[in-house]
Amino acid sequence: MSTFLIISGLQGAAILFDEFFFHRQRGLPRWERIGHPIDTMTVLACLLFLTFMERNPTTEKIYIAMAIASSLCVTKDEWVHRKFCTGTEMWLHAVLFVIHPLMLFSAMLEWEDSRPLFLAVAGGIFVFLVYQIVYWNFVETRARKAKQAAAYARIQQEDLYEYFGE
Repeated sequence: MSTFLIISGLQGAAILFDEFFFHRQRGLPRWERIGHPIDTMTVLACLLFLTFMERNPTTEKIYIAMAIASSLCVTKDEWVHRKFCTGTEMWLHAVLFVIHPLMLFSAMLEWEDSRPLFLAVAGGIFVFLVYQIVYWNFVETRARKAKQAAAYARIQQEDLYEYFGE
């Protein structure tokens, strides 16, 4: 079995847990709604590069630079996360920061043998990217605004009862 596939599966499971447990629980501020899709795009770029580029010394150096940039990019928000996240979520992020470069390195080792696998994993990552953009920037934002409007209307109604109350 492919080492890349095993590590990708672990990373995917950890990211989905982070997303559907921690992110849904605390919500995401605007900078995370923008930053998380950027992180996802860097991984997608790395896998698509491996899928479509022939391996040679130049493309190896380009890929290594891309993998380093992706690994640094995913850590960019961690200094701010400490204000918003629980210790458990921070621990999960630390695990993800270890898995991320391992996944990219294992992909490089399988460059010539696993191109269809890279494309399949990239497809799953693309679906997750679309979800991140649509859910956090449209669906959740509208739901949050509707909830705020309902709370405001309820407060106004209570104020009217107090004002005209007996």
